[in-house]
Amino acid sequence: MLNISPFTVGVAAETFSSGDAQYPPIYGGGGPTDSNSPYASLLYLLRSHSPTSSELFSYIGLFVSVGTLLFLLGIAVTASAIGFIVFFPLIIISSPIWLPVFVVVGVFLSVAGFLVGTLALGSWTYRYYRGMHPVGSDQMDYARSRIYDTASHVKDYAREYGGYFHGRAKDAAPGA
Repeated sequence: MLNISPFTVGVAAETFSSGDAQYPPIYGGGGPTDSNSPYASLLYLLRSHSPTSSELFSYIGLFVSVGTLLFLLGIAVTASAIGFIVFFPLIIISSPIWLPVFVVVGVFLSVAGFLVGTLALGSWTYRYYRGMHPVGSDQMDYARSRIYDTASHVKDYAREYGGYFHGRAKDAAPGA
């Protein structure tokens, strides 16, 4: 009697009840069919690896979503192309107006952005020095303490070894 289960497809050898090993067919079926055809083994593999109902619904949802987005993308590209074709003569005729408009709008947006940034920086600095602890002030205090500690270590090192360097500088230029 042959011990075959649908969960032993990847096993290299099946065993009989007598202990003899039987290898699966060359096409990799190993299923309940006695046929050694590639079609039967392919059907068996497809059935053994079929998705569950929740996976199937998620795949259907994925395909519907992607299909809808691709359809909308096609409509948007088509509308853009048709709009460009229709409005191209108007764009060419009114092109002397567009360059100054873009320059004025760009300058206005740049000035407005710099003004907002300057006001935000000034407000943050005012709140920081008034002790109101704005967002990021703890990182600022930590960085300041690290810089101070590093500077004090460098100062101590320079005091300890400073005489060595000054002495060498005097020896290097005895007539100076």
